[in-house]
Amino acid sequence: MNRDLESPGPDDEIDHEGPITPYRQLAAILTARIARGDWEVNRAIPSELRLVQEYGLARSTVRRAIALLVEEGRVHVVPQRGTFVKGR
Repeated sequence: MNRDLESPGPDDEIDHEGPITPYRQLAAILTARIARGDWEVNRAIPSELRLVQEYGLARSTVRRAIALLVEEGRVHVVPQRGTFVKGR
């Protein structure tokens, strides 16, 4: 992650020692990846398990990041199907 307090970019890693909590870092990284076009509107982002493996985080941390994205209106969760990018 960027060492100054800028928002993480789409290719950044989680900085476990930094001042920003890991769930907020992950939410910012996922937001940047959505903005970059990694996932189209109405398409699923990677599963919680995949994000756990990719970023080396606890499942509860990933869930908290996704909950933040839902709260911000960036994604929506469809039970038994996954988390999908919302349109503007």
